[in-house]
Amino acid sequence: MTDSTGKLTSLVQMTIDSAEGYQRAADHAGAPELKKVLQDQAADRRQLAAVLNRELVRVGGERQQSGTTSGAAHQIWTRITTAFKDRDEAAAERVEEGEDYLEKQFREALDRKDWDPVTLAVLQQAHAQIQEGERLTDRLEERYD
Repeated sequence: MTDSTGKLTSLVQMTIDSAEGYQRAADHAGAPELKKVLQDQAADRRQLAAVLNRELVRVGGERQQSGTTSGAAHQIWTRITTAFKDRDEAAAERVEEGEDYLEKQFREALDRKDWDPVTLAVLQQAHAQIQEGERLTDRLEERYD
């Protein structure tokens, strides 16, 4: 596995973590409108993970079915579950933290110079979608603060 393939694998796993985190957060949300937004974000992230997985397979990697089992992204999304048990405000903050982390990982990946041009285009589109999610979670944090 090349270094690029390894990094792409990691990004796919973190995106799967994100989808799972959103779904867990939605499952524990108290406010119906927050629950709906989080469910929609989970669906969007599952679609993004599928796009990234297709690219991973195209460049010779193995399709990822699950997220990370350790690491910062997994820990952030895991904390979301307990945050929702307390209140929507804390949960919105945790979701926002997860988005910040994921956006940073994709931004740093885009700084690399060794991406295949097609992979780079896929990652740029993924980053744009993640940035939209980050802006959404910023608004959620403000609303539930």
